[in-house]
Amino acid sequence: MPIVLIRYSEIGLKSTPVRTRFENQLKGKIISMLASDHIEALVKKGNARFYVESNDTDGAIRSLKKVFGIASISITEVCGTRMDEICSKAAEYSISRISENQSFAVKARREGTQPYASMDVGREAGSAIYEANKEKNIRVDLSKPDVKIYIEVRDNKTYIFDSYIQCHAGLPLGSQGNVMAEVNDDRGVLSAWLMMKRGCKVFIRGNADVSLLKNYDSKLKILNNRPNDPKSILGFVKGTDIDTIRYIDTSEYDLPIFFPTIGMKDEDVKIYLDKLVAECE
Repeated sequence: MPIVLIRYSEIGLKSTPVRTRFENQLKGKIISMLASDHIEALVKKGNARFYVESNDTDGAIRSLKKVFGIASISITEVCGTRMDEICSKAAEYSISRISENQSFAVKARREGTQPYASMDVGREAGSAIYEANKEKNIRVDLSKPDVKIYIEVRDNKTYIFDSYIQCHAGLPLGSQGNVMAEVNDDRGVLSAWLMMKRGCKVFIRGNADVSLLKNYDSKLKILNNRPNDPKSILGFVKGTDIDTIRYIDTSEYDLPIFFPTIGMKDEDVKIYLDKLVAECE
């Protein structure tokens, strides 16, 4: 069964206690998103990585791409960490991925106590791949290869893959507190989404369609019928551009106001939202 390998980005820059807390929050959000999408999966946390096993790999990928805090994911084949196991698996993996007359390169990294270095993995696995495909007239090109095969050796397992699927990165939803977003148009929707990406749990007030936001937070709260703002909020979010910010009376607000899309043109907002909508379809 393929293993989905998950990476985060800026979480890794935090101090150890903060990073551990964010990692636990991220794992919780991964499990919650998979559950809300009815994807059965096993989620494991490793050293700076998460691993997801599921019989529905495609469904898991679609679900994981909506989790803030994930920088990238890869669908991997797994083997042990002995050099002969790595070479055998890499050669087998490459046969269906390298075509006639193509060039290839192996990008290897190792983290653990194995008696070899990353360069050893790249050299030995590269040789095994070449031997398995040499009748195709392939060649090695470390600068601009047609095919890249990545090998990550971690503790007692090796993960082999050929691509990175880029995700939204950011911080786990809710890790940065609560904000109230005024959502009355597309710019308001995108402003709320950008704050969610930065780790904020967003409460909604407004009349715009927020179905897009519900894809990323199945428990999104709309508080149009609640006269008072929740006491837990740390600020307000407004979908405002540079031309209209001058008309906002900041004296009406007793907390900070955030303007995530202030530097974006209307066409930029539309392009961004169209991309997010397509991603959720």
